[in-house]
Amino acid sequence: MSVTTTTHLNFRGSAREALDFYQSVFGGRTVAVTYKDAGAVRNENEADWVMWGEAVGDNGFHVMAYDVPSQLPWSQGDDPFFVSVRGDDADEISALWQKLAEGSTVVRPLEAAQWAPLYGMLTDRFGVTWVLDVAAPYNG
Repeated sequence: MSVTTTTHLNFRGSAREALDFYQSVFGGRTVAVTYKDAGAVRNENEADWVMWGEAVGDNGFHVMAYDVPSQLPWSQGDDPFFVSVRGDDADEISALWQKLAEGSTVVRPLEAAQWAPLYGMLTDRFGVTWVLDVAAPYNG
């Protein structure tokens, strides 16, 4: 039996844009079910917001996302988290970094680190902090 983790991203009105952006970076497909699609509209202004969505890449990338309705509390960045993207190919990680970096704030440039051949951190235009690295064997 195996267990996988999928990061779930919470937005307020920009989930579809975020999912489309991540799909453009990682490839694959995007699925988005709106509150209207699900028959769960409480606020007509939010009918086309994403109630459930995901971006799934052929390379194993997977995030889920939704738009938090206005009747629930939400504030971007109050509950910080990182999305970790780890691979074993420096060229692939560097290419993903370049795409994610568009419109982002670089927290730490993608470069060699003590623990990894490449490591970097950035916060994208949606307020999501990403850590990208090339995995190195752990000799602990």
